[in-house]
Amino acid sequence: MLLAFTICHSFAAAPQRPNVVLVMADDQGWGDTGYNGHPDLKTPHLDALATAGLRLDRFYTAHFNCSPTRASIMTGRHPHRMGTFGPGSPIRAPELTLAQVLQSAGYATGHFGKWHLNGKNGDRDTKTPPGRAILADDPLSPGKLGFDEWLSADNFFDLDPVLGRNGVAEKFRGDGSDIVTAEALKFIRKQAAAGKAFLTVVWFGNPHTPHEALPADKAPYAKFSEADQNYYGELTGIDRSVGKLRAALRELNVADNTILWYCSDNGGINGPKSTGHLRGSKGTLWDGGLRVPGIVEWPARIAKPFVSDVPCSTLDIYPTILAATGTKAEKQIQPLDGINLLPLFDRQMSARGKAIPFVSRLGQENPHGALIDWPYKLHLDADRNRTKRGGDLPTAPVMLFDLAKDPKETTNLAASQPERVAKMTAEFAAWKTSALKSLAGEDYDGSVPLSPAAAPDGNSKRGKKKR
Repeated sequence: MLLAFTICHSFAAAPQRPNVVLVMADDQGWGDTGYNGHPDLKTPHLDALATAGLRLDRFYTAHFNCSPTRASIMTGRHPHRMGTFGPGSPIRAPELTLAQVLQSAGYATGHFGKWHLNGKNGDRDTKTPPGRAILADDPLSPGKLGFDEWLSADNFFDLDPVLGRNGVAEKFRGDGSDIVTAEALKFIRKQAAAGKAFLTVVWFGNPHTPHEALPADKAPYAKFSEADQNYYGELTGIDRSVGKLRAALRELNVADNTILWYCSDNGGINGPKSTGHLRGSKGTLWDGGLRVPGIVEWPARIAKPFVSDVPCSTLDIYPTILAATGTKAEKQIQPLDGINLLPLFDRQMSARGKAIPFVSRLGQENPHGALIDWPYKLHLDADRNRTKRGGDLPTAPVMLFDLAKDPKETTNLAASQPERVAKMTAEFAAWKTSALKSLAGEDYDGSVPLSPAAAPDGNSKRGKKKR
């Protein structure tokens, strides 16, 4: 693939470059792990991962829905800069992806699972191939955006999925998480045998609705409702897959120099236990819609496990991985919204130093916006939020919360701290102005045309299925 940018790198240091495995669940809430105190769900492998690595207890997604968060991981930029507004909104073709940068630096790159950046929402009718499979002629397929190999769906998938293997539809039998993990491990084993550094992206389709777990995964939860059995069972399948990935990395003797980063794409939707009893849920800018499990394991750099309360974001994955691999995109699209977290990995970061912005829909009049400048979180126009998932708590045009003391966002401090509100409001307004310029296309040099699937405003023809 001919890329319209150049990469500065040194192949002499290739053996020391870390491998990268990015793993993400679909709709797993902050409370949906044993280590975060879920009273019913068992996640022994995620618990072990959290105990062995860096547990990010204030990890946020860039948005409250799936496609935007995926775009943020791939680019380090807020997804609304590129018009990736919600489920099924495409990434823009000129954006520079993590896979493209690492591919050009000599990494083998593979994507396995949910993609959802090609402007489609998928077709649940798997009886009619290609079903959800992403095909070779898709202008925004993983293969067109930097992945050497891919087995991908355009949206969520459960049991017996139809997936696109490098653009060719293929029918599988079994649990979706097991399938994509097995395929990812084939890719990893091949690269390890060749001594080649790799980027492996494993994006599960679970526990997104509809929940369809294997009977064996439902069995431990027999006392619960059928709906909860399926939900917990899907998370059990994900947990098992995480265990398989970690075991294989150790078996191949590549675990020490592999960055394994686990998270979810947005907050939970399966009730208060799923969100950890935070306010709101998926689809909102309350912490229940944005705060998710976040864990990084990299024994060569994070030698001793620890827990951090420094706010981090999916926006940070791109700049951190580039810094960790010593790879730089000479024609990096600016601005980036994420930061390099390597100082945090080294226990040399006690404060983020940069606020994290959120917005429900950039370009709309007075959209719900939020800004986290730890420990404070500002909400603007929360009373215009399009959903009622904030519970019965009151909303107001301007709201300020101290998340350290009030993680459930219940006590509005705006009236008592007008100077802080003014400062944070100005900061959000400056970011919004910058983001609107990006949305208008001012960040691109014109060397890569916008794909027909990705109109300048990020809109695309949507499928019939909702998120």
